[in-house]
Amino acid sequence: MSHTSAREGLLLFAHGARDPNWARPFEAVRARLCELAPGIEVRLAFLELMAPDLATAGAELAAAGCATVTIVPLFLGAGGHVRKDLPALAQALARAHPATRFRLAPALGEHPLVIDALAAAAALSRPPAPTPAPPYQ
Repeated sequence: MSHTSAREGLLLFAHGARDPNWARPFEAVRARLCELAPGIEVRLAFLELMAPDLATAGAELAAAGCATVTIVPLFLGAGGHVRKDLPALAQALARAHPATRFRLAPALGEHPLVIDALAAAAALSRPPAPTPAPPYQ
């Protein structure tokens, strides 16, 4: 599919799991992002055990006319997958689609907004404080 103007793409990248329910939060992030930024092409890809993989989703964005694609790791920290595997996969995408610039963003779990959101959610997970008994009169 060709477009007359260059488009921007976001490629959300998660680990993957055998259980299809595991992907639900990541699909919700993709859906919400599509609502927040309707002019941006958004895809979700997985490292393993789920489809599409990064190469397939990246090819879709290149075919959609994206001049720039930002790969956003949906990982809490930058372990080996983010530091080693992902750069190699991104380089392969860049070689396969030279008209598209692929850029790596830091792991989302390291973003201050995500840290704040996780801390707030954890605080809400505590049981409510006991209600003090009314004083006797």
